[in-house]
This record gives sequence, C-alpha cells and structure tokens, in this order.
Amino acid sequence: MNLIAAVDKNWAIGNGGRLLVSIPEDQRLFREETMGKVVVMGRKTLESLPGGQPLHGRTTVVLSRDPQFQPKGAVVCRSLEEALEELKKYPSEDIFVAGGQEIYELFLPYCDVAHITYIDYGYEADTRFPNLDESEEWRMLLAGEEQTYFDLCYEFRLYRRVKGLRK
Repeated sequence: MNLIAAVDKNWAIGNGGRLLVSIPEDQRLFREETMGKVVVMGRKTLESLPGGQPLHGRTTVVLSRDPQFQPKGAVVCRSLEEALEELKKYPSEDIFVAGGQEIYELFLPYCDVAHITYIDYGYEADTRFPNLDESEEWRMLLAGEEQTYFDLCYEFRLYRRVKGLRK
C-alpha cells in the first residue's frame, strides 16, 4: 500500500480541518497517482473535499465510527480491521492512504511506499504525518528537483519501507 501526503518542514499536514496550502503541481501529482485507484481516508478528510464527495474516478474507502455516516459513492468501513478486509479486493500497489493524521497513523504499518510533497516552510498546524526522515524503517529513495510556487520551495519525495516487518 501507498501513503500520499503534502507535509511542511515539520511534517505537519493540516490546520482546522484544511490543508496547509494548495500547490497546483501537488494536486496534479495526487490526481495522476490516484486516478483509477483506491483512495483511503477518514470522514473528516472526505468532508473537506469539494462538496464533501468522493473523488471522481477513484474508489473511495472511508473510515468512520459514526453509524449514520453513509456518503453516496463511497465504501464506508467502521474499523481498521474492516477496512483491511475490504482492501484485500484490490492490488496493494493501487491503494493510496490519503489522510488525515489518525488514518495515516493507523495504516503506516501496512504501507511500503510513501509519496510525499515536502514543503520547505513551517505552518501553524494541528495535524501531522509521521516523520519518515526520523524513522529507522523508512528511507528516501528519490527527491525531485526543488520547485517553487510563488515564494514556497517544495520537492516531491519517494520513500520506501526498508526495515522491519510490515503487518
């Protein structure tokens, strides 16, 4: 399974239920990587999308403990175990975990690849992604050329699990 996220230099991912910043090239990469694939997210992340609707052209699996939550066009799972069972239907390389913090933390032990847009700026934030640079289990394989969006510098990074047993 894959993780996909945009993080700031402190590995923050959001504040107040919103992304820290929208970078068009990051959005394009997300669209390209996930189109036709399976995207796993939590309820709050789904609700933060335009219209609170699943992303077009992707199978959306949403984790929510709320028994009343049943968005149109999404597969809703009530637990990690139920989600993992649902995800067995798909090739592992076609699954992208897309947030938020709790979902990333839950699925990190089951993932082997992380697609990270690293933004060289520190934002005020209340949600974070696990810092893969500090992990013994993860190594950065590729770092793209530094790019800029207005005054923000960012790069696309690819990490792979290299140590430890994946669950």
